This record gives sequence, structure tokens and C-alpha cells, in this order.
Amino acid sequence: MVRRLLEKQRAGELSTRHVRAVADMTAVSERTVWRWLEQAKTTGQTEPGVRQGYAVSDEVWSLLGEVGGNVAELRRRLAATGEGAGVPSASTLHRVVRKDRRAGRTLLTGREPVVAGPRRPDPLSELGLNVVADKGTGGQVFLREQKHLAQVPVLVPGAQVVHTPAVRSVLRTVAHAAAVGAVVCLYGDAGQGKTVALQYALSQLPHPARVRRVHVGVHPTVPELRRVLADALELGRRLPRGAGEADLMLVNALRQPRVLVLDEAQRLPGPALEFLRGLWDHPDTDTALLLAGAGSERALRRVPALASRVLTWELVPRLGPGEVAGAVAAFHPLWEDVTADDVAWVDEHVGHGNFRTWAKLTSHLTAEIYGSSGAVVDRRMLERACARLMGPL
Repeated sequence: MVRRLLEKQRAGELSTRHVRAVADMTAVSERTVWRWLEQAKTTGQTEPGVRQGYAVSDEVWSLLGEVGGNVAELRRRLAATGEGAGVPSASTLHRVVRKDRRAGRTLLTGREPVVAGPRRPDPLSELGLNVVADKGTGGQVFLREQKHLAQVPVLVPGAQVVHTPAVRSVLRTVAHAAAVGAVVCLYGDAGQGKTVALQYALSQLPHPARVRRVHVGVHPTVPELRRVLADALELGRRLPRGAGEADLMLVNALRQPRVLVLDEAQRLPGPALEFLRGLWDHPDTDTALLLAGAGSERALRRVPALASRVLTWELVPRLGPGEVAGAVAAFHPLWEDVTADDVAWVDEHVGHGNFRTWAKLTSHLTAEIYGSSGAVVDRRMLERACARLMGPL
């Protein structure tokens, strides 16, 4: 393969896509392929050398647990044993340990399993889930009080974030991704509650200030995506004009443990997704990437190199018929006195388990009974609210 790349370069036909294709086939970075090509030009060797990468043995892994997951301390202890040249560099040791953790290798300390590097606290242990919870109709659990709840948008005064199984799953997935710096895809039909669940989960992270949101337009070009990424990482005014230097600055910014959120990811074309894949392929990247949106899973599937790097495909489904009554009663007290038959009727004709539709219905009903003491939501009032959304039934 290197010989063919060299032939194309001598013929003036070599492009980045050729290098990228070889990198994908050989499971190495593009930078490594370029290094092979330079080596072939200077030494004539067209076959890449076989490199025996450093691997952490079980004994060294146990020692890492004894020092509480501190890789720097681990390296100092290895150097103190007198192994000398056998001790890898700090960057190599960090990279190999991070790779093993992302692959699911459990690190046991004297206290508890460590799922994150020494620079990052464990979000799974700091989510604050041990709070007093109430139960709505049908036993659906939801949270009345939770830290940072004001950061979650609600459409109706008095509404609550319903702690459904989908919300709990998103909460855990986001915490896991933040802990290991992984790529996650959050998908589902429009109106199922993806955005609220995501924002709620982000607000519960131990360090919500590290969350950065990326706002993209429809089918952005790579330069446009590079610019919005720089703005999200607060690099906009300092970003160099050259693409190579700008990408290097982005990679340096992504070394910090953060969570980058890109909503409406289905808007991204193939080249933009390939650009993201290249950034997150860098061994020093320590930022989690959350890609969300209705149809985002289809967009990512069109770029297999990025799809293969997704740690979790998180589906936010619609509410099932048996979940609706409890969920809407937990969402807003207005629904607590509505009969189960009326709730089932609304869901069959208009709601269809879509949380956004139920939120809009709640907003209409709240506006109608505002200022009326003792007003009761009956079938006629429900019909009027449904008509405002769907037209006469």
C-alpha cells in the first residue's frame, strides 16, 4: 500500500483521501501513514515496520489500582523499581491506560472501581440520585427537587422532569461518556424528549461548566464546522487562518476533559463527520462527544469510520400506552385528576406517546383554566385543546 501511495505521489495524483483510506484499512492514524510515506522516500522501505506496542501487564495494572489510578505516580513507582529503559514515556503510559479503560478493563482500588483518569472525578458517583422521589399515578417515579434543575427548560409553569426509564438511561449514558471521553449518539423521533433528557443529564454532571454546546447550520462545510467548534471551545479569536494550524489548536483544546454537545447532528454531511472523526481519533483527545438529533443515527451510519467509534447508541423511545398516565401526572399536577379513560382517549387521538405533544396540550389547558378556581379538566376541555393542535376531531 505504501508503494502505491509513493507511486501516486510521484505522479502528482496523491490526495488526502488516499492516505485516509490506507489509515482506515490499517487501523492507524493518518499521521502514521504520512510518516510511512516519508520513510519510503528516504530509505526505500515500502513496508511499514512492525512495532510492538507497550501493554500494561496485570501486575502493573494492580499497581495502578494501588496508587488510586494516578498514572504519573505509577510511572514514578515503575522507575523506582530500577527497570530503566523498560519504563514507557508518560504520554505512552497515559494513552495505553486510557485505551484499556475505554475497552472496559476494570481498575480496582482500595475504595471502589475507578472509571476515569486521575484528572477527572467520577461522575457516576456524583450524580446526586439519592434524593427523595415521589410517585405519580401508576407508580411512575419522578424527581420533585434536584440540583441544577433550573437549567432544564420546561414549557409549563409547575412542570417537572419525569424520571422515566429513558431519562434514567440517558443520565447514565452521559455520565459514562463524560467519565471516559467517549462518543455517544442520542437519537429518536422528534418530540420524544431527547433534548430535555440530555440537558437534564448534563446539568447533573459534577462539573456542568465543562459542557460546551456546538450550534451548526444545515449541511455546514468543514471550515464552517471548524469555526463553530473553535467558538464553542472559546478559540474563535485566536484560531489561525491555516487549516493545519487551526486543527492543531483544536486538538490541543480537546486534550482537556470536557463534554462537547452537538445537537441536530443529522444536519452534518459526510465530510464534516469525517472531520470530527479525525479530531477524536487523536490519541490525546480527552473530550466526550455527544451527537444528538432525530435521524442522527442514520447520518452517522453513513460514515462507518465514525460509527464504529460510537460507544453507546442511545434511543429515546415514545411513551408506551401503559406509561402515559403515570408520566403525564408526574409531569404536571393538572393531569392528576383527569380520568384514565380521558388520558387514553387523548393519547390515542393526539398524544401518541409523544412528550412534546403532551407538553403543548398541558400548556393549552393551563392557559384555559388560569384564574378559574376549582376548574376541572373534562372531556370537552380536552377536545378543545386537541383541536388547537390537530384541528377538529
